[in-house]
Amino acid sequence: MNKAIFLDRDGIINIDKTYLYKIEDFEFCDGIFEALKKFQKLGYLLIIVTNQSGIGRGYYNEKNYERLTNWMLNEFEKNKIKIQKVYHCPHTPEDNCGCRKPKPYMIHLAIKEFEIEPKNSWMIGDKLSDIKAGLKAGITNTIFIKSSTCKEAKYSVKSILDTISIIKK
Repeated sequence: MNKAIFLDRDGIINIDKTYLYKIEDFEFCDGIFEALKKFQKLGYLLIIVTNQSGIGRGYYNEKNYERLTNWMLNEFEKNKIKIQKVYHCPHTPEDNCGCRKPKPYMIHLAIKEFEIEPKNSWMIGDKLSDIKAGLKAGITNTIFIKSSTCKEAKYSVKSILDTISIIKK
């Protein structure tokens, strides 16, 4: 069985800008490359799980989303970081779909597809819905990144760089 780091996108990978879909507006969070290289060296698969309700709301479309995602993955590759896969939910909260976090569907798909052991994996997010999705999928190792804390998360830190001292094996 494999171990993985599940990452939310907006607020963890990149600076959260409402309904981000343009490459020119995308800014990586400080320390993301350093942290992901470290996790990769520790043998973790890197998987992104992201809610993208801007698609369902009509602010941008799947093609816009795919263009940005491909660009982002290429930037990771240039930095010798392999993202196994990006799962996304295009629905709005009102759609009441089965894939939108805090529901664990996207994580369950990845667990099955990549033969991941949830107990040896981590969920990193900046919203309670990220943490809840991880917990519902059996991932008890959770890290909340924001200036505030999250009681449901195992750890609350201010930056992705802070996760390096937590995830050591």
